[in-house]
Amino acid sequence: MATDSRDRLRIAQVAARLIAEHGIADWSLAKRKAARQLVLGERVALPADEEIQAALVDYHLLFGGEAHARRLHAQRETALRWMGRLADYSPVLVGGVAAGWATEHSDIHLELCAEDPKAVEIALLNASIPYRTLGTDRDGAAEILLTGPDPVRLSIRTATLARQRPRRERASTDVRLAAGDLARLLAR
Repeated sequence: MATDSRDRLRIAQVAARLIAEHGIADWSLAKRKAARQLVLGERVALPADEEIQAALVDYHLLFGGEAHARRLHAQRETALRWMGRLADYSPVLVGGVAAGWATEHSDIHLELCAEDPKAVEIALLNASIPYRTLGTDRDGAAEILLTGPDPVRLSIRTATLARQRPRRERASTDVRLAAGDLARLLAR
């Protein structure tokens, strides 16, 4: 059993390096590549996403230093600006930028609440903000990507969908920052 947990840790560390250095967004792919690089069998137990997040935090502490801190601060400032522009939709910052494990390749991910996702699209069109619709995620939230130098992913949920977030999204490791929380974090 100790070998299994040691292998999971090693896979998580290599996957975190692949995600941070090469921008691999598909974490399942990063885990499988890491297992292959470590010459572990195909039947090896792969780490959970929470283990990858912890490994990314460790990676940034070891190798990111001040550059990572500056990049994360800039991503959070960009998120706060967008949260101000989208305040009518109760934006919440989630994902790697909120939790602090984001890489230079990570999208800024905002969750919005709107009864009709088209209302958000109309607001973006009226403000001449370029975007791409991405369809819906596996839980039914409409996904929009704001294109530009700092990509921002919007997940638009109805009030009902927001209340019924799946358990995996309500994990204790899931960091969710409202605009006020983010502003206080940036002020420190």
